Amino acid sequence: MNRFSYHRAETLADAISRLRSNPGAAVIAGGTNLVDLMKYEVERPGELIDLTRLHELRGISETEDGGLRIGALVPNSDVAYDDRIAECYPLLAHGVLAGATPQLRNAATTGGNLNQRTRCYYFNDVATPCNKREPGSGCGAIDGVNRIHAILGASDRCIATHPSDMCVALAALEASVEVVGPEGERRIAFADYHRLPGDAPQHDNTLRPGEIVVAVTLPAASRGFAAHYSYLKLRDRLSYAFALVSVAAALECDGARISAARLALGGVAHKPWRKPEAEDALVGMAADEAAFSRAADVLLAGAEPRAHNAFKVDLARRAIVRALSQAAAATPQSLSDKRIA
Repeated sequence: MNRFSYHRAETLADAISRLRSNPGAAVIAGGTNLVDLMKYEVERPGELIDLTRLHELRGISETEDGGLRIGALVPNSDVAYDDRIAECYPLLAHGVLAGATPQLRNAATTGGNLNQRTRCYYFNDVATPCNKREPGSGCGAIDGVNRIHAILGASDRCIATHPSDMCVALAALEASVEVVGPEGERRIAFADYHRLPGDAPQHDNTLRPGEIVVAVTLPAASRGFAAHYSYLKLRDRLSYAFALVSVAAALECDGARISAARLALGGVAHKPWRKPEAEDALVGMAADEAAFSRAADVLLAGAEPRAHNAFKVDLARRAIVRALSQAAAATPQSLSDKRIA
């Protein structure tokens, strides 16, 4: 681990000023991802700016339009077990509980979850080439071991995936991200917060220099989505593993027909993968396997698997159908029994 200075910010303005004046600095809160990367020498910040004393980044509160605002420092466990989220946004609670372990969820924060880095083997190993870690060095995964890598939205510079479960649920729920920086406040639609790798995979999101995430806002809850939902995570083992494929699914039904749908994938791209066209394909359709399969085809159109991850295409298609079937039946994937029947 490299030598670094440490600054505990007393105000948000203090943190922004410090971050703006020191481009080599990094913000830290729970540290569940950043500290590991510093130990691996993947991240080498010259200064850590501690946000944990900023009370304005804490708490879950109701918004004027009936939604919820989750502060950037709210621990993942508080999100999962908040009564309002469990009742109105159970898809988010299930997504959070599918990730990591209780100990990590107690420390990890909402803002940190959004900004965590990929778990790509090559990104984490400084002895291998990685355009995300060192732009221009190449992508070791493209012709290497790429079983866990992206099948959608990748580029010839990077095929890494975003590892979050929380973010897949937030994408499906059409959350937004509040940020503050040197130029003031702005709100970013969740679909626009994370970015595809393109020719600059070192940039995971659309934050501008000096900006800090202060909160995530959920729109007013849909009763249908709160009743008909499922978060399905497929992984190599049932505990403490990142998703090979995950699906966040929610439906509103008018009798036997679907009136609205939300669908997002994790483990398959550089960001949570969502296509409004796939959701539109479900509207007006009967909630059956044929409709779910058509939606899966739309969502997975253009998939480009690599040598070792072609299985992800069929796995994702089956997972989409299963998650939508669970949502339609109001029988979400169990959190206690994670086996898929």
